[in-house]
Parts: sequence; C-alpha cells; structure tokens
Amino acid sequence: MHSHVIAPHVQAFFAEYLCHQRRLSPHTIVSCRDTFRVLLTFLRDHTGVEPSALRIADVDAPVVLRFLSYLEQERGNSVRSRNIRLSALRSFFRLVALRNPDSIGVVTRVLAIPMKREDRKLIAYLTRTEMQALLATPDTSKWSGRRDYALLLTLYNSGARVSEVTTLKREQVCFGASTFLQLTGKGRKERTVPLWTDTAQVLKAWFEELGDDVGPMAFPNARGKALSREGVDYLLKQAVQRAIPACPSLATKNITPHVVRHSTALHLLQAGVDIATIALWLGHESIETTHVYLQADLAMQEKALEKLDPLEGGWKRFQADDPLLAFLNSL
Repeated sequence: MHSHVIAPHVQAFFAEYLCHQRRLSPHTIVSCRDTFRVLLTFLRDHTGVEPSALRIADVDAPVVLRFLSYLEQERGNSVRSRNIRLSALRSFFRLVALRNPDSIGVVTRVLAIPMKREDRKLIAYLTRTEMQALLATPDTSKWSGRRDYALLLTLYNSGARVSEVTTLKREQVCFGASTFLQLTGKGRKERTVPLWTDTAQVLKAWFEELGDDVGPMAFPNARGKALSREGVDYLLKQAVQRAIPACPSLATKNITPHVVRHSTALHLLQAGVDIATIALWLGHESIETTHVYLQADLAMQEKALEKLDPLEGGWKRFQADDPLLAFLNSL
C-alpha cells in the first residue's frame, strides 16, 4: 500500500533521480519543484486531500488535464509554461513506472497527454539607441547606481542569461590584455565571452570599490548577497522608466533581462558576425536556436529583397474546370 502513495515517489524523484541519476542543474530542479508545489496545492484545494496522503491514482490523466487547464485559464500561464509543467510531470511518471509497475495504467494515460502547440512570436529586442538610453540612466554618484551601470553594461556586452549574471563571481572575470567572462550556462556548458575595454575598466573600478570585505559576488545587493532574478528585473524596469523621456519608443516595449540578451545577439548579427559565432557567444546548445535572430532582423531581410528584381507581368489565376476542384478551390 505504501508504494501507491505518491509522497515517497516525489521524494525519490528530487533526491535521487534529478540530483544524482540525471544530475540536472539547480535551475531545472527549482522549475520541477515549482510544478509540484502548484500541482499539490491545486489537488488539496479541489479534493481536500493533503499532499502527503495523495495516491498515484489521484493524479490520473483527467486530473492532470484539469490542472493544465487551471494553469492557463485561472493562473494566466502561457502555453509554453503549461508545456514545461507537463514535461516535469511526464519525467516524474516515467520514474513512477519503474518504481511501481502496478501503476502502469495511470502512467501510460498521463504520458499520452500531448504537448500543446504554441504561437511563435518574433523576439523582442532593443535598438542601439534604446540600449544607450538605458545605460545612461543609472546615477553613478550612488553606490547602487554604479552597481546597476556595471551590471547592465555587462549584461549587454556579454549577452549572458540573467541567472548567469546574478550568480557571477568576481573570480570569473579575467582581466588582462583581453578581458573576458567565464560563464557556465544551460547543460553545464562552459564558455568564455570577451569584454569591451570600456566594460573591463568599469568592472575593474567597481571591484576595487567593493574591496575584500564584501563577498565574492560581482553584483551584490545592499546586504552583500547575490541579487535575485526579480531584483535585476526591478532595476531594469526602473532604468526603463527613467529613460522613456529621452527615448519614448521604450514605453511601447516590455523589457526584461532576456530582451537585453536578444539585443546583444541582434546587434552582433547586424555588425556582420556570423550566426555560428553568435551561437557560441550566447551558449546555445544548437545553432538552430540562434536562427530566430535571422527572422527578427527586418533590415537584413529588406536588403536581401533588394537583391531580387520583381517579376514583370501578371499571374494567370487557376480556374477550376471540375465541380470537385471548384469545391476545393473555394476552401
């Protein structure tokens, strides 16, 4: 009977499977943890059963489908977030099938739930003018302003993910004839990213100001601890609000730290850097991920169109000469 209770399987999923067998990154484990937090709370609110008393049969496919609908309709999650939650549950139920073969029926039905197709929108990015307006907003007469300027400049120069910047330590910045960052991204993929001379000088002065009394973090908060993802998002939104009077186009954009990363990639592409180098710069696992920037750069597409002369003359439209063909043509 104990094997039919879900709690031991959840504990094994996180303590053994994700950490030791899969050796997933802390960020992935946190994402899976959040999935189960929301799921178990949803089940308790709708069934009255405490999470520790839930059985595997209580999380059958119809229940999971109601949970996924709840994510989209009540919590307002995107299709992408919905699919991420479902992916975590699929991984969990595969482990359940190994630990408790009697539950194979429930597992099979949950694994049969399909991923939902999502709209693929063009990526958002900032122009060089907009990025310069953002970098001009921090008040460098204050400690927090000097930190924010160094952080935003590093974020833009490196194209790093916000998680890579918030966990960046001073020892990961290598000064010398050419200054560069040592970053570890998704999939524990290590990479080095060169820095402009101006960025190197700003970081060197900032680290000297921090001194040895503060912890090892490159961009600490007021208590000397690492900035949170929410903290970086907050200071960026504050910079946007201050920059709007000088650059009104910023008011029409939803700017996040990842938009700054997209901007770095687009600006490299517009400067003539090849797509393979940009993929290495950003730490993409596959170059196909980087191809989205080719779709977003309208200026490059317009230049390509200019090289193609328009065809002369008109086109003869298809005329159906059969009732079935006419029906198909009307669809």
